[in-house]
Amino acid sequence: MNNDTGNAHRMTKVICLTGGMASGKSTAARFLKAQGAHVIDADVLGHRTYEPGSPAHAKVVQTFGRDVLAADGSIDRRMLGAKVFGKPSELGKLTDIVWPAIRQLAEAEIAAVRAAGTPRVVVLEAAVLFEAGWQNLGDEIWVVIVDREVAIARAMQRDNMPQATAESRLDAQLSNAERADRADVVIDNNGLPEAMLEQLRHLWQRVSG
Repeated sequence: MNNDTGNAHRMTKVICLTGGMASGKSTAARFLKAQGAHVIDADVLGHRTYEPGSPAHAKVVQTFGRDVLAADGSIDRRMLGAKVFGKPSELGKLTDIVWPAIRQLAEAEIAAVRAAGTPRVVVLEAAVLFEAGWQNLGDEIWVVIVDREVAIARAMQRDNMPQATAESRLDAQLSNAERADRADVVIDNNGLPEAMLEQLRHLWQRVSG
């Protein structure tokens, strides 16, 4: 490794960004991207793992059957979802396939940014960061938190989601306390959007300076 490459590795900081439903995690990611961060969206990588020809695609078909295939050979996510919804053991089979595949894609993208030799901040945005065990991909873990009643109200308004559905989804996720206990930085988003962005501005100045 030459000195230039070594400097690029040291100067590229990777932030793992996570948060629960309606916490504002995606808003935070968009703000950081606007400041110049290279944002990796784990959801986007998840879609890529289902592409025909990928190892994960083949494993999903082998595990869940050819009836999860759409006419064009892609994974019919609705059909696949029906097979795992409410079935923890089946969902576990799926995440055992998809989560490692997403990690590989994230690692490759982080390595590509570092190899480019441009000092910058990389943000890995992932709702299931802790559940999937991806937290060791970053130098810091940032968690966006919002109180339960605020998250439910925002989800109902944003997604036209029934209250019972919002409560059920929130209950299935890690709590704010569980995430905060494992975070380097906790970003409170209970107030106005500008209050969260102000926190992010200070954080950005620290990591990008």
